[in-house]
Amino acid sequence: MQLTRRAFVILSAGASLSGCASIGFGTVVPSGATTPVQLTQASILAAVNEARRANGGHKPMSYNGMLEVAARSQANLMASKDQLAHNLGVTLRERVSAAGYEGAVGENIAGGQQTLQQAIEGWLNSPGHRATLLSDKFSEFGLAVARVGGGRKSRYGIYWCFIAGGSFAPWLNGGQPTPADAPGGDSLTIGGGVSG
Repeated sequence: MQLTRRAFVILSAGASLSGCASIGFGTVVPSGATTPVQLTQASILAAVNEARRANGGHKPMSYNGMLEVAARSQANLMASKDQLAHNLGVTLRERVSAAGYEGAVGENIAGGQQTLQQAIEGWLNSPGHRATLLSDKFSEFGLAVARVGGGRKSRYGIYWCFIAGGSFAPWLNGGQPTPADAPGGDSLTIGGGVSG
């Protein structure tokens, strides 16, 4: 069968879009509809740990202020540039190191979701994000959200960043880490990809 250029473009677009679609994991989303102005450390901890428990019985994570600082840096950067991306001139490793964190890390980002639960749902419905959110190799996390300011027209309007962290040891014992952003490969960064 010969593909016309138009058919090829349509098939390619469909394949590209399907990568962002829900793939039916039997996802259980945390209850509630916590907006950015309602976020507290307690509400964030409760939602993330509810998602972990309900989607496989994973152990709870603790909240880490250094990871929150790094997540806030990324959320603010995405909002200021109105761009959903992991690397906007500052890598994940650079951000967490600047915040004083030196463990293994993984990052999930999202744009456009109006509540924490919607952001978590998007991450749970994406294989890479789900793996980061539910990994028992991570023991702590930080989360931040930022809005595009000044009444500017925006593609997403709101940006979320979740950074999970923990010891390098679980990744060195049978995990599949990716050496990243550090001379000599002595740093591990696990990325969840982009949700949107």
